[in-house]
Amino acid sequence: MKTVTHEEIQQKMDRGDDFLLLEVLGEASYDRGHLPGAVRYEGRDQVSGLAPDRSTEIVAYCSNFN
Repeated sequence: MKTVTHEEIQQKMDRGDDFLLLEVLGEASYDRGHLPGAVRYEGRDQVSGLAPDRSTEIVAYCSNFN
């Protein structure tokens, strides 16, 4: 696991990199605003359904950047 900056996430999005972006804050935070394409984390089982290929890069963030 490594820490990435908001700028690095934005660069990945701008390049169209293939990765799963998880918002790990609660539902209210997600509803107030989240990064484009982000999925609200609801538990480990959900992740395996969203990224069944174990090589999929997963980026989780826990801060509202909007």
